[in-house]
Amino acid sequence: MIKSVGKVLAMAKVPTIKFNNGQTFPVYGLGTWKSQPGQVTQAVKDAIDIGYRHIDCAYIYGNEPEIGEAIKAKISDGTVKREELFITSKLWNTMHRPDLVEPAIRTTLKNLCIDYLDLYLIHWPFALKEEDELFPTNPDGTTAYSDVDFVDTWKEMEKLVKKGLTKSIGISNFNKRQTERILQNCTIKPVTNQIEVHPHLNQQKLIDYLKSKDITVTAYSPLGSGDPKLMEDPKIKKIAEKYKKTTAQVALKYAVQRGLIVIPKSVTKSRIQENFNIWDFNLTKEDIALMNTFDCNGRTCPYADAYTHKDHPFINDEY
Repeated sequence: MIKSVGKVLAMAKVPTIKFNNGQTFPVYGLGTWKSQPGQVTQAVKDAIDIGYRHIDCAYIYGNEPEIGEAIKAKISDGTVKREELFITSKLWNTMHRPDLVEPAIRTTLKNLCIDYLDLYLIHWPFALKEEDELFPTNPDGTTAYSDVDFVDTWKEMEKLVKKGLTKSIGISNFNKRQTERILQNCTIKPVTNQIEVHPHLNQQKLIDYLKSKDITVTAYSPLGSGDPKLMEDPKIKKIAEKYKKTTAQVALKYAVQRGLIVIPKSVTKSRIQENFNIWDFNLTKEDIALMNTFDCNGRTCPYADAYTHKDHPFINDEY
């Protein structure tokens, strides 16, 4: 009885956002990047018990089977139904070639013990050499590239929706120009672009552009991947003290109040709970305006090993 009441309260707390295809999605989820296989099963179970209903995954994280164990267990014990969960995963860079896209999502579905995804993303716009290695290299140790065009990959992503393998499709780490190319060549628009966003990298220009195209923004690394420069920022600490909250909670609420989907990562139950406790306060417009000035281009996920790839998103474009 207590569990069911808690579930109702949790679902009532988390706002949803409507994608351009009509699908609603919780604006708050659990990130699983760098969550170790030995820890992530319990972390996902804890998150679902606490009230998270959106779990963000990716094949490259190497922990989908363990996340699948947690999903299966929480559905089996009656905590949630499958339709109450919103599961995202991502197509890795070595699987952009059209003939590899459907097998990739089918592997992910098997790993996660589910029949469909709620959202499937192209993880990065650039393709890497298709082989057994997930981080392929040339003989000289440099990253081995593929010349597959992400527009051709996108056309295969569209087929996954038509086959019922995922409800929605989107992109991740795409810049404005790359997003434009998708929009000019698609029959199904991306519902979201998942990008790094936090107070030291606020991405306002890209966010404004995406919103103008009715594409939502999902903020990954909303805590700057734990960068102490962000977590110990005295300006954020001062705002946090005003609300008797942590700097992490202020950074997360900043993203939510900007209209973003937010996916903080943790495997520690107390931190997962702390990150969730942001629904009892609101930042003022003045707070948000002030935090907008904290941007210092503090990108923590540059994927520098592929800087020379023609489709790298962060090198030749302003945003």
